[in-house]
Amino acid sequence: MDSVWLSIGLCANIVFSSRFLVQWIASERAGRSTVPVTFWFLSVIGAGLLLAYAVYRRDPVFILSQAGGIFIYLRNLHLIFRKGRPQPAA
Repeated sequence: MDSVWLSIGLCANIVFSSRFLVQWIASERAGRSTVPVTFWFLSVIGAGLLLAYAVYRRDPVFILSQAGGIFIYLRNLHLIFRKGRPQPAA
């Protein structure tokens, strides 16, 4: 069971870290700094998986940091979608 949770934790970290690669590529394509919607979805998914891993590990510091982050990422998605679907980055 520990190896399953270790795999979940590692995959979660890959998903969470990949958001920066997505943001970098989007910014390079746009020729300016930009944060694509995909960044926020990867943030929610990665943080959710990391939160599950943190709960399994019973790490209160890790739990608080991920739980707080999820709220912020979801709020950003709410702000983006409340007026309709966003336009793709140029």
